[in-house]
Amino acid sequence: MAEEKKYDVIIIGAGPGGMTTALYASRANLKVVMLDRGAYGGNLNNTASIVNYSGFKDVQGPELAEKMYQGATQFGAEYAYGTVTKVEVDGANKKVTTDMGETYVAPVVVIGTGSDHRKLGVPGEEEFGGRGVSYCAVCDGAFFKGKHLVVVGGGDSAVEEGLYLTQLASKVTVLVRRGELRAQPMLQDEAKKNPKMEFVFNTSVTEIMGDDVKVTGVITHNNETGEDGELAADGVFIYVGNIPLTKPFADLGILDDQGWVKTDTVMRTSIPGIYAIGDVRETPLRQIATAVGDGAIAGQQVYQYIKSQE
Repeated sequence: MAEEKKYDVIIIGAGPGGMTTALYASRANLKVVMLDRGAYGGNLNNTASIVNYSGFKDVQGPELAEKMYQGATQFGAEYAYGTVTKVEVDGANKKVTTDMGETYVAPVVVIGTGSDHRKLGVPGEEEFGGRGVSYCAVCDGAFFKGKHLVVVGGGDSAVEEGLYLTQLASKVTVLVRRGELRAQPMLQDEAKKNPKMEFVFNTSVTEIMGDDVKVTGVITHNNETGEDGELAADGVFIYVGNIPLTKPFADLGILDDQGWVKTDTVMRTSIPGIYAIGDVRETPLRQIATAVGDGAIAGQQVYQYIKSQE
């Protein structure tokens, strides 16, 4: 059996919240490790332009991720690759197991695993994944230069990513299930002024069509009239919400009925020594700024918790 790696604080997830927690906790002279299944920064690495994070007029996601990582590790916090598969409470300690077969032990665990893209769950979505169906405009937009694209959704992400795609595509049609957009007014104004963007309201996608190679369009359903239709398109970008990445914590009794982690105002869960931050927790707003704020609070709280146990 591999030797257990001992720390004061184990942070599961190295997104903006996790990196901020690492900064605060390590600055308090705690031994900290961040565990992540991918590159540090999380969804920042899939974001082109960020204009609503204080201190930056306009910053690229990967650039901000790198700056945050440099800050997070300046006082000795470590970063390790691995997907967490299980978290167990063992007396005062918590044991965290990864798919790499490694076990980390600490009195404190901070959950910052974030969320993943919600799927439409319609025929063709899985079949054409990577062949015209995407959930990341920054990742895949360059493959569709001069093409007609469909964006599904009506929130901030759908409008932001749709605007980004207009820099590449010939036209972007946004299909909105409701009768109005839910995106911020500023984003709506910008999008409605963009000549390459068109909005179709009260419309759902019931199937994604394609040939042997790629997506060719979508079948739509008008939620007011009940009529079905077809819309030709070269790609479909889906932004219909998120689901929490909390499967490894299902047995801890800290999740709500939707799978989000329940916390109090200082990021504590119902289990002493386990905290949650950022997009993974039950919160009214999921933004970089809120994740960073959560991380700062958690970083202070874990220090106080550890001192209280000595």
